[in-house]
Amino acid sequence: MNIVVLVKQIPDPAGPSELEDDYTLDRNCKLILDESDSYGVEIALQLRETSGGGEVTLVSMAPNKEVSGIRTALAMGAEKAILVTDDALSGADALTTAKVLAKAIERAGDYDLVIGATESTDGYVGTVPAAIAELLGLPSVTFAKKIEVQEGKIVVQRQTEAGYDLIEAPLPAMISVTAGVVEPRYPSFKGIMAAKKKPCDIIGVSDLGLDVSAGWGQEILSVEDAPARAAGEKIEDDGESYLKIVEFLENKKII
Repeated sequence: MNIVVLVKQIPDPAGPSELEDDYTLDRNCKLILDESDSYGVEIALQLRETSGGGEVTLVSMAPNKEVSGIRTALAMGAEKAILVTDDALSGADALTTAKVLAKAIERAGDYDLVIGATESTDGYVGTVPAAIAELLGLPSVTFAKKIEVQEGKIVVQRQTEAGYDLIEAPLPAMISVTAGVVEPRYPSFKGIMAAKKKPCDIIGVSDLGLDVSAGWGQEILSVEDAPARAAGEKIEDDGESYLKIVEFLENKKII
């Protein structure tokens, strides 16, 4: 089974985040594999193993030919990677990102399944997987918590507030997975050493046949600190304070 996994490389969230002069996130640093995407990589590796073969190809978009995060996913067990890196993509919005990744997926060759995270931890937009599915003409299943491959189709448990829905879709398909559904494996020392020799095709926008002459992206006009949280309401217990708590929860539509 040939699977393409979308992986995003982000600045380490454990460190301080900096903004460029245009208010975009400063990515001129060592980037790491987004934790959200490690779940998709793990699911892809498990599906490849249970299906009896195939390849897992990583597709990423990052500046400065950065491959540190990709190497982590290769060390987990993926076979190869495609990295789109181009200064013209600085500040690309979600739709632009989807268009670039869709072309990179086509470059990867024949595939049975495309897997991505529900959303990245540095943007939280959450629209890229669905947009890619539309661009590639694939059925899309979001919030997948468990995936089974059957003859010519997948059966997915799609997470909901009340539990999960059981959804079937023909292959090839686009799946976005939720965080925490599996335990991603740690790269072994052998895997880390092997990752250094695995192929990573580093390309630009022109290699994908996309025209950026007209410009694209988004413009951030200003950035402000989040407003301070207002003080909460204190309720003195007079023996029936629970009624006020119930009323508060009802007003918030929690109960």
